[in-house]
Amino acid sequence: MTDTTPRARSAAVRKELEETLDAIDDKLNVPKQLGVLGTRARASWEENPVPWIIGATAAVIVVGGLIAWAVFGDD
Repeated sequence: MTDTTPRARSAAVRKELEETLDAIDDKLNVPKQLGVLGTRARASWEENPVPWIIGATAAVIVVGGLIAWAVFGDD
C-alpha cells in the first residue's frame, strides 16, 4: 500500500525531480560525455580496427583532394 499523504507525495516528487536533474546534468557534462565517447571509440577500435582505418584513409584522401583542388584549380 502506498502512502498518499501530502508529505509522502512531496518526497516522491522531490526524488523524481532530483533523478531528472541528475540525468540532465550527466547529459550536459561535456568532459564526462567525452570520456564516455573515448571509451566507446577505444572499445570499437579494439574490437575491429578496419572501419577506423578505412575512415581515416578516406578522410586523408578527401583533405588531400581539397588541398590539390585549392592549389591547382583554376581561379
